[in-house]
Amino acid sequence: MHEREKSIIASARREGRRSLTEHEGKAVLAGYGVPVVEERMVSDLAGAIEAASALGYPVALKACAAGLAHKTEAGLVALRLRDERDVADAFRTISARVPEDVDGVTLLVQKMVGGARELIVGMMRDPQFGPAVMFGLGGIFTEALSDVVFRLAPLTPFDARDMIDEIAGRKILGAVRGMAPVDRDTLVRSLIALGEIAIENEDIRAIDINPLIVGQDGRPVAVDALVVLDH
Repeated sequence: MHEREKSIIASARREGRRSLTEHEGKAVLAGYGVPVVEERMVSDLAGAIEAASALGYPVALKACAAGLAHKTEAGLVALRLRDERDVADAFRTISARVPEDVDGVTLLVQKMVGGARELIVGMMRDPQFGPAVMFGLGGIFTEALSDVVFRLAPLTPFDARDMIDEIAGRKILGAVRGMAPVDRDTLVRSLIALGEIAIENEDIRAIDINPLIVGQDGRPVAVDALVVLDH
């Protein structure tokens, strides 16, 4: 099982990389059942416009390469692009900002996910205790509130539900201000999947999914992902 996902990780290790690209990371997550945003990888402007049209506007455009861990801060992400002109302008701007020392850069065109609630989920491997799964409030609230909880992997459904109920801001997961309640079953499966990834792939040192956006329908979707490998 999960041979494709393991081959992605093995290929990155053979290349001496310390992380997967965002696209590779989400491919691994999706293979284990974590819902990820619909996206296409492109190499030129024509491909970006074609992908945006196929996905449907609005879209996001991101630079994608191993080692690009802080793309937003570097100006390598453009959101809410509404037409071909927006895509063209963003493509040129992002392409000009890519650092010269970063190899193998492509661009990701992603379908914009609507939703006001952002969560963070992830995994970190402790040298003493082993892999632990993380869950909490994400987006701009991650550092400001530090509302996160941890459980050692592997997780049971009870563990995952307990994590969800333990955060201080759990009320935002309910039906608030006309928004649908979070799809807890999907969230539970995603947390369990992160534990499975950690147990089955000892080469992975950490996973950071921030944000995991809760869509208007209540379904959580990973729109960004960083998968860090052991040195």
